[in-house]
Amino acid sequence: MTGSTKYIFVTGGVTSSLGKGIVSASLAKLLQARGFTVTIQKLDPYINIDPGTLNPYEHGECYVTEDGAETDLDLGHYERFLDTPTSQANNVTTGRIYQNVINKERRGEYLGKTVQVIPHITDEIKRHIQALGRKGIYDFVITEVGGTVGDIESLPYVEAIRQLKWEKGRDALAIHLTLLPYLSTSGELKTKPTQHSVKELLSLGVQPDILVCRTEHPMTKGMKDKIALFCNVDQRAVIESADADTIYDVPLLMQQEQLDVVVLEKLGIANYPEPDLDRWREFLRRHKNPKATVRIGLVGKYVELHDAYKSIKEALDHAGAENEAKVDIQWIHSEKLTAKNVAKHLQGLSGILVAPGFGNRGIEGKLEAVRYTRENKVPFLGICLGMQCAVIEFARNVLGLAEANSTEMNPDTPWPVISMMEEQKAKVDMGGTMRLGAYPCKLSEGSLTALAYGKTSIKERHRHRYEFNNDFLEQYRKAGMSAVGVNPQTKLVEVVEIKDHPWFVGVQYHPEYKSTVIRPHPLFTRFVQVALQHQEGTLDRKAAMA
Repeated sequence: MTGSTKYIFVTGGVTSSLGKGIVSASLAKLLQARGFTVTIQKLDPYINIDPGTLNPYEHGECYVTEDGAETDLDLGHYERFLDTPTSQANNVTTGRIYQNVINKERRGEYLGKTVQVIPHITDEIKRHIQALGRKGIYDFVITEVGGTVGDIESLPYVEAIRQLKWEKGRDALAIHLTLLPYLSTSGELKTKPTQHSVKELLSLGVQPDILVCRTEHPMTKGMKDKIALFCNVDQRAVIESADADTIYDVPLLMQQEQLDVVVLEKLGIANYPEPDLDRWREFLRRHKNPKATVRIGLVGKYVELHDAYKSIKEALDHAGAENEAKVDIQWIHSEKLTAKNVAKHLQGLSGILVAPGFGNRGIEGKLEAVRYTRENKVPFLGICLGMQCAVIEFARNVLGLAEANSTEMNPDTPWPVISMMEEQKAKVDMGGTMRLGAYPCKLSEGSLTALAYGKTSIKERHRHRYEFNNDFLEQYRKAGMSAVGVNPQTKLVEVVEIKDHPWFVGVQYHPEYKSTVIRPHPLFTRFVQVALQHQEGTLDRKAAMA
């Protein structure tokens, strides 16, 4: 333990999407590897209460925590790097800050005072920042501020950081992530945008202690000295963050630049152990030196934006490394799939994953993908809506219920094999009202899913409004699709499998959220394994059950 909790603030300048989340997670990983306890939170300047109602094209995937918070996708990075769960306290938006302040004002908690940005909004921000530190279990709380310095939306957050740095003294530190653009015409990196970004931050009263400079080309000799001189930081505190082959290289690159050492020194922490990154390096070794390549199709309606399926993509990478294989993801747009062309798009794939989502767009293409995998005995994993599509497709093409559907897609379907959950029918608001967070599930002994997990009692995270309609359970079972995973309290169907298929699994929950570098998710690991067997021509039901 470091004594009092230390606060590290990470801001960005020049442009967004520089990788503040990855740098924050990498620093956290290095500190954790030295034996410290670390958590990371994200402050998002948008006015939405949470990203739950945001279109994935706007903000990438919505990541769900164990306690049911709909959060920014950066929290997925935090969990994948640190292998520790986050919570609602790890993601705060301007919408939530203002909602809390307005609620307090309505309750009369400000004693008739005029409610203002300073001190009331900034006090609320500071309260959220320090909430994790007050738990007394973290040596470090790393706080990443979304957007860039100078954005109108970010100003209250930067002001809260200025106040906390003043109040905390040696227990607080500011890292500023900035860009060194490369001009091909002159063939050099330019430091001026970094200087202007720091100048903007200084004008708001915050002196960065460390500068992390994102660059596509190596920094030249003397560049760190120049930046240090113009930006009032130590030369050692100018950290080069070059482009990496994978996000998982970044902790090791930051270690080479001694980012964690500089942080510890500036916070007055001495006598810390050397970092233990053996398991991380072993993962990277497997990830970068695969013995085989397996082609897996990911069928979804947002595939042109890979961030919409960020956790699934990373879970496949983790599972690939575990199997010493490279997973070559084929991104397949469900809107482009038809009965006529589905074979052309999917043939040659060794596994097919039908992705989660909402709404009617692209649903028929997903159903065609499910039919192809079922009829051609290709390993299948359906997640959330992907599982529901498997249920609908089976009803139409095996049970003979031609107009079977989900009431989400067709409220008037005569065969509502997927229907809205009873508890959801009275809900009016869209935000934060789904079935969210971790729930238990009981798996049938001997099922493919139970064999993948190596146990029959599991707990997984959910984000849905619709469910398998239990009125049809017996009909499905007789025809060969069984509910092998059920919530023990509510009897909601969580997992379905087809018995005459070598490996066909649909899950109502989101296993991708729990996959980490250190602990790849067992369901994804098994899916990649059977896809490799299918590719080699050695997969049959007996082998899958082994």
